[in-house]
Amino acid sequence: MSGPNTIRLSATDRGIRAAVALLRRGGMIAFPTETVYGLGADARDERAVAGIYRAKGRPSRNPLIVHVADAAAAFALIDLPEKGIAAAEAFWPGPLTLVAPVCKDAGIAPICRAGAATLAVRVPAAPLALNLLRAFGGPLAAPSANLSGHVSPTSADHVMEELTGRIDGVLDGGDCAVGLESTILGFEDGGPVLLRPGGVTLDALEALLGPVKAVGVVEDEAPNAPGQMTSHYAPGAMVRLDALEPRLGEAWLGFGPNPERGSAISLNLSPDGSLDVAAANLFAHLRALDTLLDGKGTIAVAPIPNEGLGHAINDRLARAAAPR
Repeated sequence: MSGPNTIRLSATDRGIRAAVALLRRGGMIAFPTETVYGLGADARDERAVAGIYRAKGRPSRNPLIVHVADAAAAFALIDLPEKGIAAAEAFWPGPLTLVAPVCKDAGIAPICRAGAATLAVRVPAAPLALNLLRAFGGPLAAPSANLSGHVSPTSADHVMEELTGRIDGVLDGGDCAVGLESTILGFEDGGPVLLRPGGVTLDALEALLGPVKAVGVVEDEAPNAPGQMTSHYAPGAMVRLDALEPRLGEAWLGFGPNPERGSAISLNLSPDGSLDVAAANLFAHLRALDTLLDGKGTIAVAPIPNEGLGHAINDRLARAAAPR
């Protein structure tokens, strides 16, 4: 139902009511979670969810995450093993998505699963997202609110830049706190499997659940969770990783107390070396440098420690730098 007029809604009761009205009519509303902005539609409405795929230009084989207001609602949708329930109790609401067999009477549109027997579900922590879900009174399918494969949005402005005219509205809740998508955890024979690193670190998961198996990209297969494509989260410019300094004409994306390295176009993810701050800044800084380069040339990225949230940051950077 979306047309040329994409409206910006305020983070107020009135704005939420307007968003709910549009969603109940089969519309699409972008809203902020603690991770990134999601593009929401009624997960029970096949036509509404199909609109998400069209608006994003998303491959139909790439499944969506369904967002719900609380763990009880999630448990009615997926059949979690014991360790999945433990993870839900420990990390929900929060930046963790759980993937498990869909319940027979879940009522979720099959298009959300993209042919898989499993469903990805999350309870977000952002108050505005929870208020929207409670007011709507049902599950929302909500991938990141950007064109497929592009850098994820962490502000309402990012959404408006890419999706104006493609969706019905944006619920403006300011900048996202975490800035990276959720961790996605699946299960094999009851054991946990890391399908995508994100806002909940591997260390935190293993402290609770014991060893967690990691799964690589599944570019040539049908993924059972989003964020598993080799090329993803990519700006128009090329990305060069683990750079000690920029080459002539390159933009510089630094980390830690390093100088600008002689580049005329330079940003720093975190001058004091905080991975939390770097994660929150990653997508916004990539977008800003890409704009300054007019989507051309190369962004050279300083090395990021591969620990804690650094695992998720490096995962996103590796996909941004992958061949397209």
